[in-house]
Amino acid sequence: MRFLTSGESHGPKLTAIIEGFPSNMPIDKERMEAELIKRQGGYGRGRRMKIEKDTFTFGAGVRHGKTLGSPIMIELTNDDFKSWTKIMGSEPLTPEEEENMKRVITKPRPGHADLVGGIKYNARDLRNVLERSSARETAARVAVGALCKELLHSLDINMTSRVTQIGEIKDEGEYSYSEIAEGANQSSVRMISDEQTKKTEELIDTAKKNGDTIGGIVEVIIENPPVGLGSYVHYDRKLDSKIAGSVISINAFKGVEFGMGFKLAHTPGSQVQDEILYSSEEGYTRRTNNLGGFEGGMSTGMPIVVRAVMKPIPTLYKPLMSVDINTKEPFKATVERSDACAVPAASIVCEHMVAIEMARAILDKFPHDNFEELKQAVEEYKERTKNF
Repeated sequence: MRFLTSGESHGPKLTAIIEGFPSNMPIDKERMEAELIKRQGGYGRGRRMKIEKDTFTFGAGVRHGKTLGSPIMIELTNDDFKSWTKIMGSEPLTPEEEENMKRVITKPRPGHADLVGGIKYNARDLRNVLERSSARETAARVAVGALCKELLHSLDINMTSRVTQIGEIKDEGEYSYSEIAEGANQSSVRMISDEQTKKTEELIDTAKKNGDTIGGIVEVIIENPPVGLGSYVHYDRKLDSKIAGSVISINAFKGVEFGMGFKLAHTPGSQVQDEILYSSEEGYTRRTNNLGGFEGGMSTGMPIVVRAVMKPIPTLYKPLMSVDINTKEPFKATVERSDACAVPAASIVCEHMVAIEMARAILDKFPHDNFEELKQAVEEYKERTKNF
């Protein structure tokens, strides 16, 4: 399975094309759009989320609620484009229009792709860079991930996400999967604790008042994954490696860990490895899940637990110093619309990037020309691994 997205932040639309899904897979479009709505939510979000509706249409590959087995096209209209038609239109400009073009950007923002992208692609108007490098593109990725979650859901593989930290405020309590799945969606910051939610809202308000931004840590949990997804045979087939790469591809994400993660550095090996158990009802399980559901780059069948850190958004309302690429004079960086905190929304993006890699691993391992063939193959494999 592979996919591509296209589109700019203030362009007409975002598009995704996904190849490799089985035919006859049922799709709940309303459930998919609910995932896109989650991405738009969260305390600290900016005005853009009030403009965009983020509903989508299937342009190809789906008929009467089921996949055809051919490439699937998803389109999301950018409602804000109506205010940017001249600035972001595809038609050539006259010399006069080019000279009077509004919102040309020549002052790169620290922490963004602006300067390096401008140098790489020889873009004298840095809007050519920031329009594509914008986190708006993640809406298309969430749509792809929502499609992947439809596949996983149909195979009885469930997943959820939450926020475990924003700024210095943590919510790392031990919660059941159902508590996380329900609690995160009821919290404005996707934390489970009501007390920590309130403290975090106050922290975000303070940052916004100061023209600053805050980062944090998100967690994704997958229940009931099959054993043996991924491979130890080659470095580029290890599933935890693929998940880590996809998570780091999300705007502003700077680190990934599985299970105990970086705590492993100061924990004795005797307290780290997950002891193996067996029962005729469940097959092989582990006494603990310190390694986050992975051994040798392969899923163990235990819940997969992924955490990732997001840096504070670099677009600030008290902009940092930069240099104008035309005059080479120091200036304060350009201010674009921004969020004081996008960590809650980023947890949804992270969840869907992990869903994409999980769906890809499933489709890599099992025959999947049609959905019934895939479902039968997964069920038979699970039964065989239980009795290994």
